Amino acid sequence: MKRAKGFYESVLEISLIENSDGPQAMQMIPSANGAMCGHLYEGKPATSGDGSTPHFSVNGELPDAMDRIKTAGGEVISEPIPLPIGAFFYAKDTEGNSFAIFKYSD
Repeated sequence: MKRAKGFYESVLEISLIENSDGPQAMQMIPSANGAMCGHLYEGKPATSGDGSTPHFSVNGELPDAMDRIKTAGGEVISEPIPLPIGAFFYAKDTEGNSFAIFKYSD
């Protein structure tokens, strides 16, 4: 969990909030208004192709996020994919989980 926490804090440029109130300790992902918009917790890994792919938005530019992923030990697995409202790319974290980074058009 420590490695995953550091990875996502570096990539998303946020500070995760530790919460151990429930049966499973977790690292909460805060939203702009302070509410929780997601969380990380240790669980049984999904088998290849069976898990979900969360998408996270960033305020900065996608190439900068790609660099942060590589620097933090992750892997960028696609080039940016343009959409009418922005663009995104796929990556893998240090635990091998797939995720995507999204940037809205300015």
